[in-house]
Amino acid sequence: MRPIIGITTYVEPATWGVWRDLPTTLVPHDYTEAVTQAGGRPVLIPPHDDTDVLDVLDGLVLTGGPDLTPELYGAEPGPLTVTHPDRDRAEMLLVRRALDRDVPLLGICRGMQLLVAAAGGSLHQHLPDVLGHEKHRPAPGVYGEHDASFVPGSRIAGLMGDDLAIRCFHHQGVADAGKLTVTGRAEDGLAEAVEDPDRRFVLGVQWHPEVVRDERLFGALIEAARQ
Repeated sequence: MRPIIGITTYVEPATWGVWRDLPTTLVPHDYTEAVTQAGGRPVLIPPHDDTDVLDVLDGLVLTGGPDLTPELYGAEPGPLTVTHPDRDRAEMLLVRRALDRDVPLLGICRGMQLLVAAAGGSLHQHLPDVLGHEKHRPAPGVYGEHDASFVPGSRIAGLMGDDLAIRCFHHQGVADAGKLTVTGRAEDGLAEAVEDPDRRFVLGVQWHPEVVRDERLFGALIEAARQ
């Protein structure tokens, strides 16, 4: 049996056929393909306050998307912060319940930031104000590409090996990882990977491994979900 892997989703206006700007539950197909190719069975999870879906899940992918509501980490929204509070509330409930159950978790971009907020950490709301550059989100729809460095002996270091290239698209980043351990950083010092070594599998990455269908990361999630 393939492990059942939940994938969190967006609710956004979408257009297809004769329909225009219809509120739609969706997620980029790269996520479902990455889970499938790694050996899992993807199940899409719309934002909802009911966390009973965890009863049938073996693992969970927290996807990218809009900025987190700063209230989740005790801050006021900055002028460039764009949030979806309904999604934030639903996913925070889901994450906390999943952590209580020790469900294997892979957080991607916004998903990593959600893990950080759940662990008591905080975010920089606009990285150019902190770092002085926009290399992490160089242009609309364009991924920033750079190398990261990983802590020897960490889970992410073992998964990535000698291939340190990552693709990212974000204007917010981790200021304080809370109870999580930072195990990867960009050349400018920004946290690129966080882990909880005390749990079965809790890994957050600031980049987008689904774009290249990275079976190292998704495969590790699937393997943890089988156990």
